[in-house]
Amino acid sequence: MKTDTVRTKRSFWQENRRSGGYLLKKNVKSGSISLFRWLLVFGLCFMIIQPLLMRLTTSFMIEQDLYDSTVIMLPRTATLDNYRIVFELLNLPKAILNSLWTSLLMAVCQVISTTLVGYGFARYDFPLKKFWFGCVVALIIIPPQTMSMSLYVFFTNFDIFGIFKAINGKPLNLRGSVAPYTLMSLTCMGLKNGLYIYMLRQYFRGVPKSLEEAAYVDGCGTLRTFFRIMLPDAVPIILSCFLFAFVWQWTDLFYTRNFLSSYSLLSNELNGIVTRMGHYFATTAGTAVIVPPARRAQLISIGVLICATPLIILYLFAQRTFVESITMTGTKM
Repeated sequence: MKTDTVRTKRSFWQENRRSGGYLLKKNVKSGSISLFRWLLVFGLCFMIIQPLLMRLTTSFMIEQDLYDSTVIMLPRTATLDNYRIVFELLNLPKAILNSLWTSLLMAVCQVISTTLVGYGFARYDFPLKKFWFGCVVALIIIPPQTMSMSLYVFFTNFDIFGIFKAINGKPLNLRGSVAPYTLMSLTCMGLKNGLYIYMLRQYFRGVPKSLEEAAYVDGCGTLRTFFRIMLPDAVPIILSCFLFAFVWQWTDLFYTRNFLSSYSLLSNELNGIVTRMGHYFATTAGTAVIVPPARRAQLISIGVLICATPLIILYLFAQRTFVESITMTGTKM
């Protein structure tokens, strides 16, 4: 084996002399590019993972370790009591269950509506098509906060052609329930729905029309062709839209604060965790307590880690399909 290695080195230098040093330059250039790529990837990974590691190690520290300058990464005294406190502050079992079913419901509603609309934009011509697609692009660009007042007024005095006012004598107040957000998701006005429509439109535009024409020749109607031919091939991109919708709904605060403020959701609980800290420690100590900033930051970090953990697990299971769908969409644009 040593002899083979020596022969390989000799043949390399011989080939390098024959090429006038080109082979060596090529290998050095290739190695330099590989090293630079490795350092870049390592740096990006470190920038992403390092804050998570810091939050994770800090979460196991007792309060005295937070003020000890000699404690940097590993806690001097490890404890799980911080997690117990955060569990109680966030009302965690109820908040996770409510967030789970709410995120699933909204994600499913958004995927159903945006898939139909994206397919319509990709395959059919109708009046003012470019104008309506411009509205979709505007839905991506315009922040939802600009519509907050109109949404508040609309769903506080919700009515359809005066029907509810004629029956009950006044419009319905849908705020504080799942109904407003469900209606918005089913009508493609939910969180980031414009982006999902655009992604699905780009995918369906790249599917050969010959597949649909062959289905029409075989006697399939429009709906049957869509459900039997187009949807099975679009599973990866639909799954990506579902993941986007689930993740953004899981961490959303704007819509949940406007429509689901009475629900115990993780985003709502995290938003008010600082206020509850004072009441919690005051009740425990029996007197008014001012929570130090370092202690507040530690408990908030634990809450953020708990909130992000289900999303990380979800991505680990779905990363292959997710990356595949994004790649396919990019090649079809």
